[in-house]
Amino acid sequence: MMRVLLILRWTTNLVQPNLPQAAGVEVFPPVNFTLTVSALAQVLLHWEPNPNQEQENYTIRYDVEILSPVPEEYDTRKTYSIRTTALHNGFSAHVRTLLLHNDLQMRSDWVKEELPPLPGAPETSVTNLSCVTRIAISDAVSLHCTWLPGQGAPEDTKYFLFYRYETYTEECQDYIKDKWNRNIECTFSVTHIDPNKIDKQVVIHINGSSKYAAIKPFQQLFNQNAIDKVNVPRNITVFLEENDLLATWEKPISPFHEECFEYELYLFNLKSGSKQILNISSNDFRLRIDVTSRYSVQIRANHDICSTRGIWSDWSEIIYVGKN
Repeated sequence: MMRVLLILRWTTNLVQPNLPQAAGVEVFPPVNFTLTVSALAQVLLHWEPNPNQEQENYTIRYDVEILSPVPEEYDTRKTYSIRTTALHNGFSAHVRTLLLHNDLQMRSDWVKEELPPLPGAPETSVTNLSCVTRIAISDAVSLHCTWLPGQGAPEDTKYFLFYRYETYTEECQDYIKDKWNRNIECTFSVTHIDPNKIDKQVVIHINGSSKYAAIKPFQQLFNQNAIDKVNVPRNITVFLEENDLLATWEKPISPFHEECFEYELYLFNLKSGSKQILNISSNDFRLRIDVTSRYSVQIRANHDICSTRGIWSDWSEIIYVGKN
């Protein structure tokens, strides 16, 4: 009998939050819910509290659910929200009122809005979009992007690329073309991308024009650190000390500190033909070797600890050490 009473009491506590709604407290959905494209690949969601909603003794929040293109759920006290996402295939979301009183939560029905896909003929959008950034000694950041024309894009298609970083948007002026004179590469020698910031989004938008078809725009978001082509380590020194090979170097040109980098050392024994790639977390290295052999050494770098991992640097120039 005691076990039955405990189960009943636990069940009663579990359904307690629904009692006020059953007692006549009504929760109304928000009104005037709108979606507005406020920048490239950026949507402003805005709504207003329902004027019929009872607010005394209650806290009002809002549940927001992004349905597409990338599902996401969150709640907020605000009556607006900004989301950055690719919009070429449309955007949809719904919102509802969340009424809170002590430990009780009551929810209204959802209110839904959507943005249609960007117009254009099928398979005319660019494909295989890839972008890379590089940091110069001056901390200036360049941006280089490549892509392939859509399979359904006519030969006279002209593509145009724009990038957006935070509030700044710029159109490309420096293109490389394919044999049909279509733009397939773009370079910005200097951008507004801040190399000191971590994991910010770079928005790429490519639209186009043709006499024979409406070209569908394409958008893609890149993490600024994930597309960073890391510079080669500097001032590499390799030498022998008795039976050991020693190597030292300095971190690449980058605003990141030394502890943010990882390295790979490529060691090739020219006598035996054996190869090794060694992972190193510091900027020095010691290894016992065969002193009767001659070796070639190369080093490359990446950042991983302080941000999203980037693109490995090129290998450094070959340094030879040991007997011929």
